[in-house]
Amino acid sequence: MSDSGDTTAQQRVLPVPAMGLVVLVGVSGSGKSTFAARHFLPTQVVSSDAYRGVVSDDENDQSATGDAFDLVHRIVGKRLRRGLLTVVDATNVQREDRGQLVRLAKEHDVPASAIVLDASDGLVRERTRLRTDRDIEPDALARQQHDLSRGRAQLDKEGFRRVHVLDADEAGTAVVELEPSPHDRRELSGPFDIIGDVHGCRAELEDLLTDLGYRIERDDAGEPTGARHPDGRTALFVGDVVDRGPDSPGAARLVMNMVDSGDAMCVLGNHEHKLLRALNGRNVRLQRGVEQTLQQLESRTAEFRERLREFCDGLVDHYVLDGGDLVVAHAGLKEAYHGRSSGRVRSFALFGDTTGETDEQGLPVRLPWAREYQGKAMVVYGHVPTPRPEWVNNTICLDTGCVFGGELTALRYPERELRRVPAHRTWYEPTRPLHEESTGT
Repeated sequence: MSDSGDTTAQQRVLPVPAMGLVVLVGVSGSGKSTFAARHFLPTQVVSSDAYRGVVSDDENDQSATGDAFDLVHRIVGKRLRRGLLTVVDATNVQREDRGQLVRLAKEHDVPASAIVLDASDGLVRERTRLRTDRDIEPDALARQQHDLSRGRAQLDKEGFRRVHVLDADEAGTAVVELEPSPHDRRELSGPFDIIGDVHGCRAELEDLLTDLGYRIERDDAGEPTGARHPDGRTALFVGDVVDRGPDSPGAARLVMNMVDSGDAMCVLGNHEHKLLRALNGRNVRLQRGVEQTLQQLESRTAEFRERLREFCDGLVDHYVLDGGDLVVAHAGLKEAYHGRSSGRVRSFALFGDTTGETDEQGLPVRLPWAREYQGKAMVVYGHVPTPRPEWVNNTICLDTGCVFGGELTALRYPERELRRVPAHRTWYEPTRPLHEESTGT
């Protein structure tokens, strides 16, 4: 997948998504096909020249270009739908052509990267003169160079996650490095203790961790600073560690320390998302618990608030675990989104499948995605408080409304065993009773 030659101080390392789209950009003769053959598998490369030959028996037949790109876009879409790394080998010097490819990546919820081969005019013309497989008119080459020069400075505004620009020397020595998705932790098999929405209920979290067999570490003041399971189990929090409850900073401190020590993992909840915006100085509506968390944080140091901000900022919206058999997301995730990265995937993971409408309480109206779920992965989530966890098509919601006077629940994986501890009291009045189908958190 990359050069095997000696590494030098000038060697460029090019990170590209292991599941995503790579768009090669450069004029004819800049070395795109050579670069693609050196760094990627033949099956990963979709070449416009090759498909021009498929539809016309002649890779030089420019009249077949439209039909060739119809096939290119269709094949790219099929590969991205299957989650396969896909590399497009074409000039791609025009913004419109790149835009169609970026839209395909967005449509399939994968990131797109661009690799620009910026060979000098003299080198390109010399290579073109020596080619025996292609006859490129000087005017056509000049148009390509003009289009590339005009659009190169705007590439990072076209929707690419990364843009790498290489001169001829760098292109010959660069190393392509495949980056796994931050969501993809299939190598981790647990065992896990997946814990529902804590919402600042630090004492109840201590109770649950103790019930699960974790040994809680404390500072001189008796405050919990960490927790470790003697059998090496990993706690996995479904998000919404903060807001509404009596001690969001204490709950966050415990979770952050467990994550830092490798004893826990955590996905982003909608309340961490909102708190992050507030800590970043954004204008947020001070309601539904964030106002309490901000008040509680006033007694904490600036260093702690910054640590919490960085922690929230570093959380991913879902994890794919145990060889793909387990998915954890705050509000759940339908199968087509597992392991993928886009705004709509993030929105689904944080808020669920919403219609965009609100009910009479001003809460989002949700669609019952779990009733239609048929995926092989177990999906564990929280977000919508329910009186008790119930399995629905290999999915389960662990938010049992601890902050509303209910319980704090954990699912032991792979045992599928539920553990619950009662709330010490009702810390926050719910918008609607837990026995009703809740639509808002």
